[in-house]
Amino acid sequence: MTDKSLFAALVCASFVLTTAFADAPAPNFALDVYAKPGELVAIGNGKRLNLRCSGSGSPTVVLESGAITDSMAWSDVQPLLAKTFRVCSYDRAGYGFSEGAASAPYIQSTAKDLHALLQMAKIARPVVLVGHSLGTNIVREYASRYPTDVRAIVLLDPPAQNLEGVSAEKREVVDKQNAAMMESIADCGRKAAKNPPELDSCLRPPNPKFSDALNAAQRASKSRPSFWESIGNALRAGRALDREPVPATETHGAIPLVILQPDNPFDDEPQEDRPMIEIARIKTQKAIAATSTRGEIIPVAHSSHDVQNDQPQIVVDTVKRAAGLVGQVAQKR
Repeated sequence: MTDKSLFAALVCASFVLTTAFADAPAPNFALDVYAKPGELVAIGNGKRLNLRCSGSGSPTVVLESGAITDSMAWSDVQPLLAKTFRVCSYDRAGYGFSEGAASAPYIQSTAKDLHALLQMAKIARPVVLVGHSLGTNIVREYASRYPTDVRAIVLLDPPAQNLEGVSAEKREVVDKQNAAMMESIADCGRKAAKNPPELDSCLRPPNPKFSDALNAAQRASKSRPSFWESIGNALRAGRALDREPVPATETHGAIPLVILQPDNPFDDEPQEDRPMIEIARIKTQKAIAATSTRGEIIPVAHSSHDVQNDQPQIVVDTVKRAAGLVGQVAQKR
């Protein structure tokens, strides 16, 4: 799932609320590590964040998920990175096993939460920050606030910002759809505050790729009002980016900054909207790369927006390069 644009936000919410599964593969029991928490770290303000660290080596790599995903989004990448690095993923407040809610303004508050998490967990810095989709905005915010904490930045398909060419009529339609979506999310939060089975209409059916234990954990996570509050704040933040350019004042100095740019990111976008979004995506990513004197963009063939799932080895190779451990990243053709 993605959070690339104001249009994708609608798709994201419908996925959370209604998606059914067409196939019925055998459960992947290797994913059962995500059926229970890793380390719950108190960061203050009534929050404990779920931290999952593995491997050894320096520097530590910290993984930041997209808008509506938790640490399980890195299930393909984290084991590969752990062969070389100490690598940590986590659940933002309200997600997975983490407590509290991710408050507004979402990007700024989650960057502050991440800083508190690294401090309280005594994770050595500087770290390599890796972000996907809306997580790239959180990573950039973190690097702007705490530059001495950051050794390198790797961004997986940053979402388009400052969409231009959207007609007034189109914006009116999308604004109405977005308002309805946000009301649905708020209603699910109210149902979660009462008790299942009222929440059944808000949740997808059990995933046949997951064990019973993992499906139960997923349901429990989404049965908390804080989850729906956090999802709402995340989607509002993603929506706001559609009208905001990359700040002209944003700078990351000489911190290595690498953007992975997939060649097929629009599988969930309406066909008629794709040219406009692609123009904005390329413009956005060029502007982000220019915020560092060591910024670069690496095209990724045969990949959707979810590079970490489609091409996990390229993510690993890019992290190694950004950390200064290897040279060029080999492309899969």
